[in-house]
Amino acid sequence: MSRINTAGVLGAGIMGAEIALCFASEGCTVLLKDISTEAAQKGKDRLSKTLDKAIQKGKYTEEKKMETLERILPLADYEGFNEADLVIEAVFENIDLKKKLLAEVAGQCKSDCIIATNTSSIPITQLGACLPEDRRPLFIGAHFFAPAFIMKLVEVIPGAQTSEDTALALLDACRMIGKTPIRVKDTAGFVVNRMLFAFFNEAVRLVDEGVASVEDIDTACRLGLGHPIGPLALMDMADLGMALDVSNLLKESYGDRFRFGTSLRQKVHAGHLGRRSGQGWYDYRK
Repeated sequence: MSRINTAGVLGAGIMGAEIALCFASEGCTVLLKDISTEAAQKGKDRLSKTLDKAIQKGKYTEEKKMETLERILPLADYEGFNEADLVIEAVFENIDLKKKLLAEVAGQCKSDCIIATNTSSIPITQLGACLPEDRRPLFIGAHFFAPAFIMKLVEVIPGAQTSEDTALALLDACRMIGKTPIRVKDTAGFVVNRMLFAFFNEAVRLVDEGVASVEDIDTACRLGLGHPIGPLALMDMADLGMALDVSNLLKESYGDRFRFGTSLRQKVHAGHLGRRSGQGWYDYRK
């Protein structure tokens, strides 16, 4: 595959929409599918603000913004997916939902279409088991990082049955859209999340033990380690429920070093999931 002309993205949430933007910005037609056309359009509409920020920084023009957005087609079905060179599943981290959508799209794509998953932690071979045998060599992991339009890294994760041609093609596709891909072995959590969740877990333990306040723990990381944001504020951005789910998955693979502390579980049980719910480690209702 020399170039991606048409890309499909399953899921028009923050991550899926920005992945669509990455490809549209480089001249690709992008089929952005969600549960309804309205949901897909809502995802596309958010991208206008993302590009406005790029324009303010002198990295984009108003003309290019309009051309880019015109290439993104909001959909509620798989219309046009038979023309896609690459499809990326980017729904939230639920293995059953991911398997359902991957199995569906596999029946809609042409025979040489690469199908990728943006999972942040689920082993690729495990997800690929939902696909027909002849599709598995073309299935691979492509873990983007939020915000996907800005962040340069993509973890490229071949599964046990992924062909070498598929891996090389996805590495090239990532470079085509200006990303820096790294090749990663198919293990739960891959590289970044194994490091990140060890960091998250220790931050939660510090809260449980009363070593410092939430605010002071984040301040220590920003000013002492040079991080742009503290781990607890970052968890609020990502969603505490998702963080707990991923931690449980990592615990199944690697043991109690990935077991979260009591205070996080209490927040999830209370429905305090971070920014999207108005409360998490911090109170955003004001």
